[in-house]
Amino acid sequence: MENIIQFNAPATSLVGGGAIKKLALLVKEFEVNNVMIVTDTYFVKTGLINLIVSDLQSNGINASVFSDVSPDPSLENVYHGLEDFIASKAEMIVAVGGGSPIDAAKAISVLVHNPPPLNQYMGYHKIKNPGVPVIAVPTTSGTGSEATKVAVISDNQLGVKMMIFDKHLMPAAAVVDFNLAKSMPQDLTAFVGVDTLTHGIEAFVSKKSNALSDPLAMSCINLVGKHLATAWEIPEDNTAREGMSIAAYQGGLAFTNSSVCLVHGMSRPLGAIFHLAHGFSNAMLLPAVVSFSLVGALEKYAIVSRILGFSQNSDSDEAAGVKLVDGLEKLNKKLRIPTLGTSGKIEKVKFEKNLEKMASDALASGSPQNNPIIPTMDEIISLYQKAW
Repeated sequence: MENIIQFNAPATSLVGGGAIKKLALLVKEFEVNNVMIVTDTYFVKTGLINLIVSDLQSNGINASVFSDVSPDPSLENVYHGLEDFIASKAEMIVAVGGGSPIDAAKAISVLVHNPPPLNQYMGYHKIKNPGVPVIAVPTTSGTGSEATKVAVISDNQLGVKMMIFDKHLMPAAAVVDFNLAKSMPQDLTAFVGVDTLTHGIEAFVSKKSNALSDPLAMSCINLVGKHLATAWEIPEDNTAREGMSIAAYQGGLAFTNSSVCLVHGMSRPLGAIFHLAHGFSNAMLLPAVVSFSLVGALEKYAIVSRILGFSQNSDSDEAAGVKLVDGLEKLNKKLRIPTLGTSGKIEKVKFEKNLEKMASDALASGSPQNNPIIPTMDEIISLYQKAW
């Protein structure tokens, strides 16, 4: 029984430039008349949501809009969205945006058919009933949330990011149109791009990696190596944007069917306490965590290093691992991603005061237990300090 792999994915995925034009036809396949769009205020202001609503209405589908989703979706966002969903008599959700609207949509979806409060589902495999269908439309090439059975929701009162992992959180369908990512500012392209790389690497080296997740993880890593720098330098480059959109999708599929590891475990407390963007904190932590974890999965880290072109086939695994850490540090510098200490977003006194809480919360998330080397609390504190 230990060798049985469970693999989950959206039942339908439309991937490629112009895929958004097929959204209404996809919604009609679910035989519903009313949908609620979950998004944030940015995409309302850009006019994208109006275009989607008009397209749906012209195809005979009523659409309401819930845009009260913050960058770190909160319990309050989810509960307000649930109220709006019930009031609108919607039958399914279309989530448009980055990981925040998509995660909020997933949480709203499952609460339609499972009683609140949401925090009772924190952790792994605790949701009894399927939610209403969700179609995820990502506008960033980073979180991979359109292809995962994960939602991360902030409990601001407790100062924690709740990680909820369950097959019922997997979107019913995904529409991945790289054109929607072209409006990302350069810094966001960098953050979510390294976030995608983190997904590929952690899925590949995880203790839960498997024969189905590994090829997706390696392809994700390869695509990031080929296309991230160009997407960052030339936002309108279609080849680079398409490559990164596919990388993000593959990264999501890879880690949701394997797992994330220590980077994500340490990243969530940073986000909860200092309100850092998820991809930003992942990117800042990645080099230090890889350096710590090398000896636990040296052969796989060496493969990653070679895929990214940081080392050659003639290099030993040990040399390739060292070059991987150096390459990741140089990548962050190239993309102008700062360290924790130079980000200007964290006060050092508050950072040091919260080290024990962050380390404790990281361990409690369960992600570090999948890392090639399982850290102690003191080692996590040391890694936070190294990443500073």
